[in-house]
Amino acid sequence: MTQSHPRISKAVIPAAGLGTRFLPATKATPKEMLPVVDKPAIQYVVEEAVAAGLGDVLMVTGRNKRPLEDHFDRNYELESALQKKGDAGRLAKVQESSDLAMIHYVRQGDPKGLGHAVLCAAPHVGNEPFAVLLGDDLIDPRDPLLQRMIDVQEQYGGSVIALMEVAPEQIHLYGCASVEATDDGDVVKVSGLVEKPDPADAPSNYAIIGRYVLDPHIFDILRTTEPGRGGEIQITDALQQLAEDEKVGGPVHGVVFKGRRYDTGDRGDYLRAIVRLACEREDLGPDFRTWLRSYVAEEM
Repeated sequence: MTQSHPRISKAVIPAAGLGTRFLPATKATPKEMLPVVDKPAIQYVVEEAVAAGLGDVLMVTGRNKRPLEDHFDRNYELESALQKKGDAGRLAKVQESSDLAMIHYVRQGDPKGLGHAVLCAAPHVGNEPFAVLLGDDLIDPRDPLLQRMIDVQEQYGGSVIALMEVAPEQIHLYGCASVEATDDGDVVKVSGLVEKPDPADAPSNYAIIGRYVLDPHIFDILRTTEPGRGGEIQITDALQQLAEDEKVGGPVHGVVFKGRRYDTGDRGDYLRAIVRLACEREDLGPDFRTWLRSYVAEEM
């Protein structure tokens, strides 16, 4: 039965990581600003939140993340130069990022993990359910995962996480969920979670990917959550407590995602994401696919 729950309007994007896997490129450039074709990865994430109706976006940043703020701000000098040139196309692209959403910023002064980054959003979010989008995971706009998660949260209450089946030998790279089936084919009830388990100890091959819709009670739990794996405050540990006791914050459900996901947190997957997205672009795809076929044929 459909229940009534507060409508979600806010999105939180943790963006305080150091991006060490992409050094030296990220020595002076935030990893979120690395281009995926011709647009920084973080813009894809903001566009996803806006497409799901979340126009109030809080970015949790850290040191050396000023370029994020600059990207989503106006650049009057550049806009003026493009106007004088009559370059309406590029002008529209420049203005698009500054008009996307109402974007706020808060600093995570001490990098204590994803759970701590989410906790930094508590004053902004208040007592409302909210979404968390990790910038390393890009979800294809043709597969509206976040909107589906919001619908599930409005139906069941509590919190909702995004899950994807992975090969058993890869589960140690992710948070992992033990699940029970529901009447909805793509929705499971989460009975337990563990962060990056050994494959032999994993309760399933359902991996948590970077989308969450969270009940605000998560903040109370995060305030008392001790550092876990890696010495960091893990959001997985806090969600485990919500799954164990539905009286505090409601149940935890998962949406099993089978759509298109691009992992830009790994160098190889980052390159594959660029190739896939470039191939599908109307302006770049035809010529790029022709070159790619020729290149692959020559190399093979």
